[in-house]
Amino acid sequence: MSAGLDGLNSMPADEAETLLLECCSSIAWAQGMARKRPFRNFSALVEAADRIWWSLPGQDWLEAFSRHPKIDERAAEKPSGLRSAKWSEQEQSGAQGAGAEAKRELAKANRAYADKFGYIFIVCATGKTTEEMLALLKERLQNDPVAELRVAAEEQRKITRLRLAKLVDTEAKP
Repeated sequence: MSAGLDGLNSMPADEAETLLLECCSSIAWAQGMARKRPFRNFSALVEAADRIWWSLPGQDWLEAFSRHPKIDERAAEKPSGLRSAKWSEQEQSGAQGAGAEAKRELAKANRAYADKFGYIFIVCATGKTTEEMLALLKERLQNDPVAELRVAAEEQRKITRLRLAKLVDTEAKP
């Protein structure tokens, strides 16, 4: 069920924040988005989403990352809601048919990533196979921490854009 843009624009701020947290689990981002309403169209919505996202400090990005499940896992350590969990499962559907060896490799690489960077591997998984995500994970393990945080933030931005489209029931590209 989508809220629709009109519904998002007209609901009380606290309800809008709760709904927006399903798209991106940064409290500061959700509060900023709720304050920017009303949005005249989807383009204005995603422009505000991007502007607010990139204005946040890294700690807010890390907060958003912490509410995602690891690739090929069903639940996040700090889940943000049922809708978000359902969207994560849909987004990661390309990893669901992976064989045992690929899953072991992915789990090993996920641990290496978390050990190096201190947060889970974030990737806009929509349309990607396990092999593609594993290749990206291995490639990004070569990044330095500052560069990787920006790359991860960009992936979160893409995920947020797709989820906003689902929320207001429109088409979007990351």
